[in-house]
Amino acid sequence: MVEEIPLACSNELAAVEFFERRRWGNNPHCVHCGSVDVHKMVDSKTGQRNKRYLWRCHDCKAQYTVRIGAVYEESRLPMRHWAYAFWRASTSKKGVAALEIQRHCQISYKSALFLMNRIRFAMAPDNPIADKLTGTVECDETYVGGKPRYKGFSKRGRGAANKVPVFAAVERHGRIRRQVVADVCGKTLKGAIREMVDNQSRILTDDLRSYIGIGADFAGGHHTVAHSTHEYVRGDIHTNTAESSFALLKRGITGIYHSVSKEYLHRYLWQFDFLWNGRKLNDGERIAVAIKLAEGKRLMYKQPLAN
Repeated sequence: MVEEIPLACSNELAAVEFFERRRWGNNPHCVHCGSVDVHKMVDSKTGQRNKRYLWRCHDCKAQYTVRIGAVYEESRLPMRHWAYAFWRASTSKKGVAALEIQRHCQISYKSALFLMNRIRFAMAPDNPIADKLTGTVECDETYVGGKPRYKGFSKRGRGAANKVPVFAAVERHGRIRRQVVADVCGKTLKGAIREMVDNQSRILTDDLRSYIGIGADFAGGHHTVAHSTHEYVRGDIHTNTAESSFALLKRGITGIYHSVSKEYLHRYLWQFDFLWNGRKLNDGERIAVAIKLAEGKRLMYKQPLAN
């Protein structure tokens, strides 16, 4: 599949057919009624595909394209730009900046942001609550944010100015779930663990007091390492995996994006979580998964930022 990408990024017909194969495989069907009795519309004079790359359903008589019912619906951007943006977003370990998409595709910065925000929305887990983490699960929290804008506001550590608390739960050798949280108090963090992690799991954390008591809710109990006394590993008990995931997140934000607003941080977490969860896939497989996740999702201009 990877060998198809360069052509899809430079030729519009190749890009459209690339997305059609990723979405429908060898069995194209109507996006409105599900019928397989469909055909590609062609120009009556040239016999080539319609300039809008339309399909027509013989059952419901509707016309449609591969854009309908996906994050690129109603987009006027060529599909070759979407192919390039999906390629870069799915294969760049620390992310790709909208400014880079702007330069390479020769589009406006506003259009590049449009692309990237919708691709991150596509990468969001469909139902994270139903698909809870299992086994040995490391839990940790961090603060994400840049340096203070003005001198005199140099507070560091927990509660530092302009920083946003982020919580992570990571299966040992498995999946990750991260979310922006209001604070790092016990009620908030323990609520996040209960929401993300199956109650048959084993919970590993550091010795932050906010985690005290969470073990009663999980069959595998709660085990800690005392970071306050410089203990970082005891047997197989540690939070190094969670901390490693935060390192990648912060390197991406610092090195690629430079600054991320609190209102949009959750979308960047979706992207980094997608890359972490698909780290065992090759690039082509990861791109295919991202495009498949784009189906059935829409991000409207007036949609709340939290979605």
